[in-house]
Amino acid sequence: MDDDDELCLCFHVTKRKVIQFIRVNRPKVASQLSECYGAGTGCGWCRPFLKRLMEEEDPASVELPSPETYALDRSEYRRRSDLDS
Repeated sequence: MDDDDELCLCFHVTKRKVIQFIRVNRPKVASQLSECYGAGTGCGWCRPFLKRLMEEEDPASVELPSPETYALDRSEYRRRSDLDS
């Protein structure tokens, strides 16, 4: 995933925006990343990835899946969530 690819697909928040938010605001807990354009407050798929970025000393170095794989896995996650409801 490149920096300009969307990390939060619900609210179209890019990896770059999240990394910049982390660098500037220094959130203490992952839930504070919701202040970055609502990241993580939609379907919940991106929360583990947001947490990984926050926990790293250099969030830009975190390797994430390709945008295609990421979107496909999210679709499956949402499908399973819909079935569980």
